Amino acid sequence: MTEPRPQERSQKGPLRRAPALVLFGLIFALLLLTFTGFDQFGPLAAEQGTPEQGASEQAAGEAEASPYAPAPKLTAADYPTIAGVNARVTVWIFAQLHLWFAAFVLAVPIFVFIIEVIGMRTRDKRYDDMAYEFIKVSITAYSLTAILGGGLLFSLILFYPHLFGYLSTIFSESMFYYALLFFAESAVLYIYYYGWHWLQGGFKKWVHLTLGLTLNAVGTTLMLLANAWLTFMMSPAGVDAAGVFSGDTWAAMHNFLWNPINIHRFVANIAYGGSIVGAYAAFKFLTAGTKQERAHYDWMGYNANFIAICALLPLPFAGYYLAAEMYLYSQQMGITLMGGIFAWLFIIQAVLIGTLFLSANYYLWCGMGRSDGAKRYTKYIKYIAIVLVGAFLVWFTPHTLVLTNEELKALGGPHHKILGPLGIMPAKNTAVNVMIIFTALSFMFYRRANKVATVSWVNAGNAIQVALFTAGILNIMFLGIYHGYFTNTVYKVAASIPQVLTTVVVIVGSITLDSFIYKNSKEVAPLQWGRIPGRAQYALFLLAVAFTWLMGLMGYIRSGIRQHWHVLDIMRDASVDAFTPTLGYAANVVSVAAILFMAMVIFVFWIAQVSSNKTLPSGYWKE
Repeated sequence: MTEPRPQERSQKGPLRRAPALVLFGLIFALLLLTFTGFDQFGPLAAEQGTPEQGASEQAAGEAEASPYAPAPKLTAADYPTIAGVNARVTVWIFAQLHLWFAAFVLAVPIFVFIIEVIGMRTRDKRYDDMAYEFIKVSITAYSLTAILGGGLLFSLILFYPHLFGYLSTIFSESMFYYALLFFAESAVLYIYYYGWHWLQGGFKKWVHLTLGLTLNAVGTTLMLLANAWLTFMMSPAGVDAAGVFSGDTWAAMHNFLWNPINIHRFVANIAYGGSIVGAYAAFKFLTAGTKQERAHYDWMGYNANFIAICALLPLPFAGYYLAAEMYLYSQQMGITLMGGIFAWLFIIQAVLIGTLFLSANYYLWCGMGRSDGAKRYTKYIKYIAIVLVGAFLVWFTPHTLVLTNEELKALGGPHHKILGPLGIMPAKNTAVNVMIIFTALSFMFYRRANKVATVSWVNAGNAIQVALFTAGILNIMFLGIYHGYFTNTVYKVAASIPQVLTTVVVIVGSITLDSFIYKNSKEVAPLQWGRIPGRAQYALFLLAVAFTWLMGLMGYIRSGIRQHWHVLDIMRDASVDAFTPTLGYAANVVSVAAILFMAMVIFVFWIAQVSSNKTLPSGYWKE
């Protein structure tokens, strides 16, 4: 398949209120100034020339020329510099911190709304209290998100004015509406949070739920708009080969990679949000002073982990879909992604994702201690652990090793004779599907642990489930082995589709059947919330840290895959930083950003805790 030309590519594809509001106003004013006048007073104007030059060109017979300028052709002198400041790293860290916090504050309202609905339907106040505490943490983080977004905007304008000017010319409409929606989101969020205890009961509760639904609709729209800007840089649309904008903003937004990114980020945000609130619950559990507090935050941590797992299971499929679409858009981009300089990063990705699965499972296994009936299933944990670790080892096994000449001679080639075949994609797809199925099995054992089925056909139901899991695993392994090692290369990737379908059928079928088996079941004994080892809380911390680092490294791939292009094949990067960072360089930057982020998250947790503490000094206030 030949790489399509840009014009031919498919189109289918609390920090407290007052300071935050002031910041919002400043950002909005800057956006208005930028979007309404940038191309008149900024670098695009220089690119278009003086009025006299324009008149001369028109007299030369170019009356029908586009009102939009082509992408500027830059030199190193076009990039402003500040002594001692690395422009690329500055923008990189601001962007990464903003995206981490944005993922958190966009995801939390989604499951807060769902939890609040569950609380209203069940009339269980615990759910309402948990939803309120989650949104309390989110609103504290919201201010930091806005501050970091402002820092990103300022740094882009300062260090990359021509790039920002070009993008703002194309996306001026969507950026303007983004600013308006940002204000709308802020207003709805504040009313939703500060009106929580006021809008309770009867019709008022429905008003509050409507606010929650509106908040999520606005937040998701903001994410979709921002995704259009970053995917345009990877798969430009709505422009010709010279980068001249056609005037159709929707065409530029609906570029080839927009939908894959939307799906991937939506799922990833929910998983990430669950992991962060899980870390918050773990923090509160370890610092709790009473048995009741430990029970509450144990229950909260379980629900956060459940949210993270539910979103984590389909996440590899969403990531695979995104990678496949990248390759479909540009073979060169796909080869660079999977077989070029970024190939070894996927080994690190596999290690981190494997860490996520192992941490989530370990927390579930520790959580079985809450139930007196869990002993009948604990004997299976070691077998699940062996399978997960085995699949994990296959998943991060590299295909090609980076070796010296002496090592190549000793090994007999770049591939290990025994382990090398495990490095191909069919083997890795098989491993990840097996990990997903056994994670679902862990959850099913946890769910069953404290229940006794009362239906007469329980033995037949269990036999059907065993047969379903067995047949599914055998089919996944057969597809991986057959298509991976006994067919042509063109069929190796295609095997992943029936593998995914098999995994979906096994999980959905088994959970559906399980719900019928344990309908009207009896409890062995009441769950003992708080009866979980303290070490399990560190699994929740590990889940959040691994997810943070993983998102940072994947962001490096998304940006670095353009290599020396600001906008792929349209606008070349001519700065001194126009190089693809090495894995070590990127790991250092992402690690520094991750440490800063975790420090900010701890600050958010502390602020949320401080805000709930009350001190009544004696002898201070007048009687």
